[in-house]
Amino acid sequence: MDDLDDLYQEIILSHNKRPRNEGELNPHDHEAEGYNPLCGDRLQVYVRGGSDQIEAVQFTGEGCAISRASASMMTESVKSLGGAELEAKIAEVLQILTAKEEPTVDPFEMGELAALVGVRKFPPRVKCATLAWHTLQAALRDKNSISTESDD
Repeated sequence: MDDLDDLYQEIILSHNKRPRNEGELNPHDHEAEGYNPLCGDRLQVYVRGGSDQIEAVQFTGEGCAISRASASMMTESVKSLGGAELEAKIAEVLQILTAKEEPTVDPFEMGELAALVGVRKFPPRVKCATLAWHTLQAALRDKNSISTESDD
């Protein structure tokens, strides 16, 4: 299992050092700011298209390695998705991060997103990993902002 943990750590580090799709997206149809006051992570997510079909998604902001890596992986994994497929992808990632039971993850099916499973070993960091995903949901629902410490 150490080899898999090492691989997952390398994926997180790679996405943090060289985030994909970082920068403001212009033009964009939706945007939202996400904030994690416990860690200080603050992300802005920009979406061109909508929940029926994402044409492009990018992010800006400051945060820890996990939040930046998660945002980078999110932008890569939701491009061209829409409808039920998009909702399922978001739900799947949030589920693997927050489920009470240890999830069974197929690394071949999930690709690089499987690296986020390792975050579960550090419960305070789960909110760092979910921030980008909740911010994407907020943007698609035309909510301007979301906090990891809010009830919605």
